[in-house]
Amino acid sequence: MTATGTFGLSIEARNLHWLLSNLVEEVPGLRSVAVVSSDGLLLLSSDPARNVEAGGATSPEGPRGSSADLATIVSGIGSLTVGAARLMDGGGVKQTMVAMEDGCVFIMSISDGSLLGVHAEADCDMSVVAYHMGLFVGRAGHVLTPELRSELRQSLEEAR
Repeated sequence: MTATGTFGLSIEARNLHWLLSNLVEEVPGLRSVAVVSSDGLLLLSSDPARNVEAGGATSPEGPRGSSADLATIVSGIGSLTVGAARLMDGGGVKQTMVAMEDGCVFIMSISDGSLLGVHAEADCDMSVVAYHMGLFVGRAGHVLTPELRSELRQSLEEAR
């Protein structure tokens, strides 16, 4: 698993790609990772199916459980938990975890409604996943500006 190509991107965008690649390389058991904007759009992905191949072609759809699917799930769960927090006067949602028989989904708030979502194996070390996600969020939060979000979204559209 690697982040999408970084050719022609700003230094900030390349740094975010590097942070995502580092997260994927450092944490065993990750299936896919996605950064999603507040409006549910995929900004950054670890899914190799989203990457541009050497010939310039891209896969039209990722496999089931891909980062595109993860982005949809993260956006939905994120919206649901924000609504629940409002109803319960619980303040902002910092993190959410869904444990399933065959996997786990972890979601952390980054900034301005952006979310980091991770789909991991069921036997992953949850504390390691959460720790590395926290590092990513801490490093990415201050650079994920509206301009950078736009650049990341545009780079994914161009990769199609």
